[in-house]
Amino acid sequence: MNIKIFLLLLMVSSEIFAQSNPVITSWLQNTNNTKGRYYMTGNPTPINLTVDANVQLVQYSANFVYVKATGIPSFVTGPFATGPVATAANNNYTLKLPLEPKVTTTKTAVGNGAIAAFINGTVAYNAGDGMSYNNQNKWHSNAVYFENSGFDCAHGHPGPMTSDYHHHNNPSAFKVESVPTSSICNVYLADGLYIPDPTTHGPLIGFAADGFPIYGAYGYTDPLDVTSPIKRMVPSYRLRNITSRTTLPNGTSATGPALTDMIQIAGTTGTNNQLQAKLGAYLEDFEYVAGHGDLDEYNGRFTKTPEYPNGIFCYFATIDEMNKPVYPYLIGNYYYGVPQASTRATINESVTTYTPIAAATNNSLEQIGLSLFPNPSSDLIVVQAYLPTVNDLKIELFDINGKLKLADTLKQGSTMCYLNSETLYSGVYYVKISDNKNSITKKITISH
Repeated sequence: MNIKIFLLLLMVSSEIFAQSNPVITSWLQNTNNTKGRYYMTGNPTPINLTVDANVQLVQYSANFVYVKATGIPSFVTGPFATGPVATAANNNYTLKLPLEPKVTTTKTAVGNGAIAAFINGTVAYNAGDGMSYNNQNKWHSNAVYFENSGFDCAHGHPGPMTSDYHHHNNPSAFKVESVPTSSICNVYLADGLYIPDPTTHGPLIGFAADGFPIYGAYGYTDPLDVTSPIKRMVPSYRLRNITSRTTLPNGTSATGPALTDMIQIAGTTGTNNQLQAKLGAYLEDFEYVAGHGDLDEYNGRFTKTPEYPNGIFCYFATIDEMNKPVYPYLIGNYYYGVPQASTRATINESVTTYTPIAAATNNSLEQIGLSLFPNPSSDLIVVQAYLPTVNDLKIELFDINGKLKLADTLKQGSTMCYLNSETLYSGVYYVKISDNKNSITKKITISH
């Protein structure tokens, strides 16, 4: 074969690979100048930031993808009821992830800091909060337990040092939980990266530091049969059957806090032994039991997915039947593959800029699961999508005569917006939802 033809074919095949590799194509690139938004305590109206939301640039080389992002999502963050930080800050990430994940028999422990990146450019932390009982480094605090009151409606919060907005668990809204784990969303409209849908395979929501994908909570019953029923992915970790904290899961002797609710006394200082310490408060309260659930000790399994029809190892954001996050939440104690990621990468190799294919930037409006609630409505109409929108969606409410009465925008990368219907007369109305190409119309009744 002529060497020039060979090189041309190689370039074409590389470009085709880039256009189909989900670690390149799945990021929510900010094409609409969308800015971050946040709530301040006591004010249910979102405040606009001047910082761009989601992902600003995606580039790739032969072996890596580089993603520039602020770390600010387009859904509304806050308020954060506890903690030293009121708002999330621009972290100017350059995320680096491998195009082809590598597997090894020697596993790497999941450490502190960013262990994964979500498709909107925010990051995930492990299940711990970096503290341990009496600073012994044996009974490690469960962040989802001790820090839960400081999470916003999307289970996220900013770190105390760099104000980096991050999740320790499933990045969906508190309000979708049958029994909410926080009262924060009684006042503030709850948003998140996606909404768990028990009727369809979970969306690809991010990538772990080893490059393997992270999916939403639902998958195929048979991991190799895409026609098999959808089911909630159950982790193989469970609470230990213990009445005192005297041994670690591996049998090692280690005295820990009592299994009772001990409340921090106002004005005192100390370590987490002074906080609530019931079962589940510490990571060592859980044990892995092979076969207990659908997933392995890494909180994943090899499976086919919509993005990987030939199959790949996937982590899952695990929840219970009431949509509440379930330990280990995202990733187990070890990565399945070789961690190769960075949040502060320096690009010192030749890269190609990825431009989203036009056809791929227009969601099917039916596919993202748009719904209106409550219906009938009295004072508020919530427009919700199960998947984050790739483009801004125009939301318009018309009366039966076709007169425009209300309008808003469902922001790119968000799943929720609302229309204030307090001033409307009772009757039948129509909500038109449209992107730059398609539209759907849904009927709603206003009843005061």
